[in-house]
Amino acid sequence: MRVRSGPPDGHPRPTPNQRADAPDPGGIASRGMPSRAAETDPLADALRSLLHACHLLAPDDLPVVVADCAARIGVRETVLYLADYEQVTLVPVPGTGVPERQELSIEGTLAGRAFRRVEVVGSAVQHGHRLWVPLLDGVERLGLAELLLPAEPTAEELDALLVFATLVAELVVVRDAYTDVFARLRRRKTLSLAAEMQWQLLPPLTFGTDRVVITGGLEPAYDIGGDSFDYAVNGSTADLMVIDSVGHGLPAAVLASVAISAYRHARRNRLDLPDTAAEVDAAIAGQLGGSRFATAVLARLDIDTGRLRWINAGHPAPLILRGSSLVQPPHCPPARPLGLQDGKPECCETRLEPGDRLLLYTDGITEARSPAGEFFGEQRLADFISAAVSAGEPAPEMVRRLMRHVLTHQADQLQDDASIVVLEWLTGGERRTLPGSD
Repeated sequence: MRVRSGPPDGHPRPTPNQRADAPDPGGIASRGMPSRAAETDPLADALRSLLHACHLLAPDDLPVVVADCAARIGVRETVLYLADYEQVTLVPVPGTGVPERQELSIEGTLAGRAFRRVEVVGSAVQHGHRLWVPLLDGVERLGLAELLLPAEPTAEELDALLVFATLVAELVVVRDAYTDVFARLRRRKTLSLAAEMQWQLLPPLTFGTDRVVITGGLEPAYDIGGDSFDYAVNGSTADLMVIDSVGHGLPAAVLASVAISAYRHARRNRLDLPDTAAEVDAAIAGQLGGSRFATAVLARLDIDTGRLRWINAGHPAPLILRGSSLVQPPHCPPARPLGLQDGKPECCETRLEPGDRLLLYTDGITEARSPAGEFFGEQRLADFISAAVSAGEPAPEMVRRLMRHVLTHQADQLQDDASIVVLEWLTGGERRTLPGSD
């Protein structure tokens, strides 16, 4: 189990939700932490209490209940943080009796390091030991839990804390489905109506198994219009689509919503790629008509064999990163954009090699232009990802930093929506998306 230590920090002594009377069966007096080997397992007690409470739990009360249950495994103080929509800031989740905290930058802080690297980061403090533990929904980074302990945890105690944090993350996801509490907290400014629609339509930004990891990103987070993406993994098949709708703002978001919904409808009805593209095309043409269209790439990967099939509907071609080399897939004649097609498009095919990374993106990435007029370009995109892979960055962090890099290239003045999906197949680095792995 990997724990990174940082320098002591200056948080004040915990008092607001410290539980001096919390159960401590078999506690280790010298450490102040309950023993997992005790007759009554503190972890089981904490998980049981949290699960029992969650059935009738108001979303606003989640941080309070989590703190109370964490006290059963020796945690003196618990504060939850969620990442904002741009993944720039960690925002504390308030609650009655929960210590007040300031927002924390994802760059340049111990908390941010835990989020960026998906690892537990610890530091000695005046009255104990502080841990920053990633909150993950599968491998999707939601935020962090700040835990104050009486002493540095053993490997066994740390394992218990990770189990507890996993349940907390799942409860955040479940509660988020029927409350606005977390969505309001995560926005640092007002979302446009188009962006509101797009964020509701998106799948999780990251999904992973032991064979494939899929990560997406899009900007501007608070004003995204026509760019979007979708994916699904069913058995040994991974389906992906990246789309760039014509226009901007609400009209483009409506078009993207129709396209994504039609794509899901066709995919869930088990249609092949050409038939799926035809159904999306018909939905756009039939419902919106006129000059409304969207460019897109629809791809399907056989996870067992690496067989990749795709359709290019007037969109930038997919890229394959093999090691540090940019590989152009076989030429695939682009079909007309979705909404303007006059027949089923041609389906192209290649085969990925273990360790390959497939990049699907919109032109807002490669055509991002610096103040001097220099395009971001395909080679810069490939070089960035290759460097991130060499540095051992987990896929979600690689994409997060890429989107910041694209913004910086344009002096933070985004000229067009930009989105990307990166699929990693059998890279051997799948566990980098989890804490406690090297």
